[in-house]
Amino acid sequence: MDAIADLLARAGVDGRRPRAVLAALGDGRWWTLADLVRLTATSRRTVESLLRELDLERSGDRFRLRAPLPEAPVSRAPADPVAHLLPEQAGLVATMEKLITGAPRGRHTLDHVSATAETVVRRALLLEARFWLDGARLLCVGDHDLTSLAVAALCPGLEVTVADIDERILGYIAEQAGRLGLPVRTRWADLRLGLPASARGWADLAITDPPYTPEGVGLFVARAAEGLRDRDQGRVLLAYGASERTPALALKVQNALSALNLVNEAIYPDFNRYLGAEAIGSAADLYVLRPTTKTWPAVAARVEGLSAAIYTQGPQAVESAASSAPPPPVTGSPEVLVGDWPAQVLPRTPRARLSTWLAKPYATDPAEVAIAVPAGLEAALPRLLLATRARRVQVTLAEPPTALPAELSAVYELTAEGRTVHAVRLPPPQTDEGRVLRRVLDNAHGKVANTWREALISVRGELTKRQARALVALSAPWAQDVTVLELPAHRLRELQDAVARSLTAPVPAD
Repeated sequence: MDAIADLLARAGVDGRRPRAVLAALGDGRWWTLADLVRLTATSRRTVESLLRELDLERSGDRFRLRAPLPEAPVSRAPADPVAHLLPEQAGLVATMEKLITGAPRGRHTLDHVSATAETVVRRALLLEARFWLDGARLLCVGDHDLTSLAVAALCPGLEVTVADIDERILGYIAEQAGRLGLPVRTRWADLRLGLPASARGWADLAITDPPYTPEGVGLFVARAAEGLRDRDQGRVLLAYGASERTPALALKVQNALSALNLVNEAIYPDFNRYLGAEAIGSAADLYVLRPTTKTWPAVAARVEGLSAAIYTQGPQAVESAASSAPPPPVTGSPEVLVGDWPAQVLPRTPRARLSTWLAKPYATDPAEVAIAVPAGLEAALPRLLLATRARRVQVTLAEPPTALPAELSAVYELTAEGRTVHAVRLPPPQTDEGRVLRRVLDNAHGKVANTWREALISVRGELTKRQARALVALSAPWAQDVTVLELPAHRLRELQDAVARSLTAPVPAD
């Protein structure tokens, strides 16, 4: 008990956390370390330091006190702003538990850690309680937690868009939203390369649970701000957590937020709970951030000078010492070099950034292009190829590709040679279906529905613009207000069948 008293004394005014651990142990139940960390929002190191001083009975990975503490501490947790609303949503919590259990497993290279079902429902409850959501729009900047589904289920008057880099998550959210009849649309995005065109200036509110590095938080919040259409009343909700042992890291993150000239309207401590992340107590605070007139120039400066290293693990970790492999020799005579090529490689050849290449069509129509893709940005490969109409493209990757994107089979013949992918554009198709599909894919920066409509009219002839627009909407409701470059891979794969349906469907009444 003397050792425990010493630990509590050293904790000072932050002694609520270790006392919460002792209070939980005092009820005689069996515990796992993960459950104890999550319940008390106390870092794993702090919990383990307490457990080493206690007389525990163990069974596998579970433990409990052999005897009650002489004086069991009483723990009072801070007030939860929506805890009183949660009992009414037991059904939604159960639904979200099933959805989270069935979701694709997290990827450590993307810093994925799943939030609990109660957490995503409480996020939805807080949004509903604090803001007027009827007719509003919410942008989820990354959504491995499936917050989009919880909010859409609780708030039927709200439109939701998800922008994420993980194709598996986008496919899963789209599938479940369709099954449940929820108004959630999905967009592919690597936020280091830009926010999807259809998500810019679209939302009234944005929510994000980014990589917990200053670089990651700064980038995701800046992109969330870019997604706001209401610059006066819009808000960004941020989940961010740090161990009670590392306040300096939290300071770096808050400095990154301060650099964006955002107002901290509220910070709810330990609001978010996770199935993992025990180093930070399986918990994170929830920030409510409000932009100011000085936010927008700061956001522009932030995304202009960003680094590709934003994660805590993998090839794009902030602290990674791995250096990019040098690009192989460029073959052919590329007219444009896209990406970060060494200065000595074809020094007189025009260059373009990856983000610029995806943002707008190139000013000329080059016949050959060479693209360098750094480690961690491989998911952008299909979009980088679609963004050019060159006859030949050479793409240099950091590692040999594990697979070539099958969704591009209507546009390119693809081959791989080590780390290099060679793409040769296929000749124009001869069938009506092929011509419509190819026209849509070739106009990757344009809106899918508009290009598709014009292609249908040229092929079917008898259609008016209104009829062609209706055929597109019936064949692919997800194709409205989106470019090819934003479509998740599963939508690109569905495109050919949807085009076929639009060619054979009866002509609707004008």
